[in-house]
Amino acid sequence: MAFDIEMIKKVYANMPGRVDKAREIVGRPLTLTEKILYNHLWDGNPTQAFGRGIDYVDFAPDRVACQDATAQMALLQFMHAGKKTVAVPTTVHCDHLIQAKVDAATDLARAKTQSNEVFDFLSSVSNKYGIGFWKPGAGIIHQVVLENYAFPGGMMIGTDSHTVNAGGLGMVAIGVGGADAVDVMSGMAWELKFPKLIGVKLTGKLSGWTAPKDVILKVAGILTVKGGTGAIVEYFGEGATAMSCTGKGTICNMGAEIGATTSTFGYDDSMSRYLRSTNRADVADAADKVASYLTGDPEVYANPEHYFDQVIEINLSELEPHLNGPFTPDLATPISKMKEEAIKNNWPLQIQVGLIGSCTNSSYEDIARAASLAKQVTAKNLKIKSEFTITPGSEVVRSTIERDGFIDTFDKIGATVFANACGPCIGMWDREGAEKEERNTIVHSFNRNFSKRADGNPNTLAFVGSPELVTAMAIAGDLGFNPLTDTLINEDGEEVMLDAPTGDELPSKGFYAEDPGFQAPAEDGSGVQVAVSPTSERLQLLAPFDAWDGKNITGAKLLIKAFGKCTTDHISMAGPWLRFRGHLDNISNNMLIGAVNAFNQKTNAVKNQLTGSYDAVPAVARAYKAAGVPSIVVGDHNYGEGSSREHAAMEPRFLGVKAVLVKSFARIHETNLKKQGLLGLTFANETDYDKIQEDDTINFIDLVDFAPGKPLSLEFVHANGTKDIILANHTYNAGQIGWFVAGSALNLIAAGKA
Repeated sequence: MAFDIEMIKKVYANMPGRVDKAREIVGRPLTLTEKILYNHLWDGNPTQAFGRGIDYVDFAPDRVACQDATAQMALLQFMHAGKKTVAVPTTVHCDHLIQAKVDAATDLARAKTQSNEVFDFLSSVSNKYGIGFWKPGAGIIHQVVLENYAFPGGMMIGTDSHTVNAGGLGMVAIGVGGADAVDVMSGMAWELKFPKLIGVKLTGKLSGWTAPKDVILKVAGILTVKGGTGAIVEYFGEGATAMSCTGKGTICNMGAEIGATTSTFGYDDSMSRYLRSTNRADVADAADKVASYLTGDPEVYANPEHYFDQVIEINLSELEPHLNGPFTPDLATPISKMKEEAIKNNWPLQIQVGLIGSCTNSSYEDIARAASLAKQVTAKNLKIKSEFTITPGSEVVRSTIERDGFIDTFDKIGATVFANACGPCIGMWDREGAEKEERNTIVHSFNRNFSKRADGNPNTLAFVGSPELVTAMAIAGDLGFNPLTDTLINEDGEEVMLDAPTGDELPSKGFYAEDPGFQAPAEDGSGVQVAVSPTSERLQLLAPFDAWDGKNITGAKLLIKAFGKCTTDHISMAGPWLRFRGHLDNISNNMLIGAVNAFNQKTNAVKNQLTGSYDAVPAVARAYKAAGVPSIVVGDHNYGEGSSREHAAMEPRFLGVKAVLVKSFARIHETNLKKQGLLGLTFANETDYDKIQEDDTINFIDLVDFAPGKPLSLEFVHANGTKDIILANHTYNAGQIGWFVAGSALNLIAAGKA
């Protein structure tokens, strides 16, 4: 039986009436996205139609999920909120703090020793506040959610940008910062600007070497890393219904890489099969009763251009396998063009490592199709030319593929099976030799391939592909290899071709795990003690941020003018820094150390205007804070792209930054800044970015009149005495301005005023 089945039945009981009312109010057929959103309004029954990309709306998500790296700060904030228990079903998953180095058993044992303090903290907090706890080794949050908690037509939020993976089971699942999660866990409404809608019509059917991954790699090439910002992507068509549930999850997962709020698919037989295979026949039975409400209205899919803000059509029968990268997930190259592109761009052709798995591609089907290629290495007397690693998505998947012989197949070709954790996908990969920073190529089935993302080496070129394509490329060891057309030379000197991958959608013997890794919370957690040592370097209780003094901010110094791409990896790196995610002071020592300074094109080297010398960004920020001098950060387009990590907002706030002024924001990061009491502003005229100089002092002219829809004026005083007045736009509504005034959204919750 499913977790929280009564909650799911309640969602379905409300859905027909609320959706019918919404259809009446809106005056037209509805998309699936709209049905789910209108069924989850905080006020219950719909009373008005909302403007896409215009209206802020309060929602009531069904559940919350947190991964261990972000859960620390989220739960530290929740403790500050003063609640006795969580208001909605919530889970914590320990997947980020397990470093990949040797093998699953060795790496998991080491992580339990190194991060024992954090795991104990998360376990005890979960026990106290009624939160389900998934132990280290249980699996990656998004795969575990898909296997246990996701359900068609539901709405959830999670403290990880790839929460969107649950769209593969027909949810509206959205990545958020910890402060947003605290709102929902505390029983408050969750606010979101009503999204625009992008429809993707999938015709034809996948076959041969083409996989669901190739759909999102193609979409990323079309929309770019910011083309989905402020929108939900809804997939439909014969190609969608012919695809597996976990394949849908892969597509939704990487929707985070186009900036989309989330992505989703309508309920169909593949979802029913998956629910029943994962012991949730009760959910499938309940969904079947309201099936017409769990997909878009027929008129919508028949004439999508009338109902979506943008429509993309992809013929899966003609879609070619893709490799995207390097350094950005939207640089899409069909495999037939890769050799040409690699030579033209001087990308190293020799593939050093192929890595499959991660939250994006770690299902039974993914592993089965990769294993079908691994079997051919032995059968065709080939020798794999690259290192090869597998990261199962969960203990359920790992146990099942071990039972079905896949791990033995991988062992025979010399592959390494890492722990059921994020590992290399998030920089938790202790790769031998990475410190030499040699230029090299890797291929993986992960979702992101930013510089330094996998191994910390800025000269590692990472290309993203499907697990089956990555496996084939690793066998060949050649970035220019096209498995659809090219041959390999086996150990007997013969030319052989790899057969197209095959694999069952679901295990014929069912899923299996002796211990999935779940720990239920105490029935009554009031007596559970949560201890945080004052001398801990990993955990630190939070103190509330100061409220706004009601005056214009004056005499602020420019901390950094970031040049080009500035993701959350640049603002608050992962990898070895993950160990400090529960300690705001210590983690702040990585603030913006990966951002490129526009004035010298260096990282982590900015001018301290108090001394005239250059120093690390956090050091200069601390110097300004100690002197009582406020600072601001200036950035480029899509600032804060990537992870949901609110540390990228909390660190600047903690170190005295008052405002972040950029050309444009990624959605989650802008919200995180607002939640933490920072000013997230955008240039009214983007060319004003060029007016900002290294020695600038900044004065806010009219912050005392801060109001919705009213731009702010900032005076930039240059070293030579000249000035520029720059107009800055913002998207704050009255409630969000209240967060700024109070010092943070959490301050309002703690005061009982939210």
